[in-house]
Amino acid sequence: MMLWESFNKNEIYILVMFLLAYTAFFILPKKLPLHLTMMLLAWGFASSTLFDFTIGGGLLDFYKVNDSNKYELTDLLTYFLFATFSYFFIYFYKVLNINKKRFIFYILGWAIVGLLMEKISSLMGVTHYQNGYKIHFSLTVFLVVQTTTALYFELVKKKLKLT
Repeated sequence: MMLWESFNKNEIYILVMFLLAYTAFFILPKKLPLHLTMMLLAWGFASSTLFDFTIGGGLLDFYKVNDSNKYELTDLLTYFLFATFSYFFIYFYKVLNINKKRFIFYILGWAIVGLLMEKISSLMGVTHYQNGYKIHFSLTVFLVVQTTTALYFELVKKKLKLT
């Protein structure tokens, strides 16, 4: 792993987003138990890594992240950034008291946020599409990951009797 191929706007964008996300993470009032928070952070990291190594690289190679197909330090920071998005997704799910009637709208809202963030990341040079990949293909990824995350949270909430 190298630090970066060249330090430019995509590295600055990732560092700024990383600092903003983790500042918000530490400043916001805690609404979830520590073990659930850690699980959500791990899930965000793991799901982003899974999709990056399957559709972003390897046989499919639909996009490259940052300046090259080589692994950079900022790639790792990006995975840790996704960890916070998983946490915030459930944090606001709980704060807004999402129920069955609002479930689909919440998922769709976050999918739109995901697409907007991906578009900004693309404009900032973080994501470079290749081999025919289009940004709207990511909608499926967002819908699958967010629905799975929310349904898993509902299961955990019942098991742990969280309110």
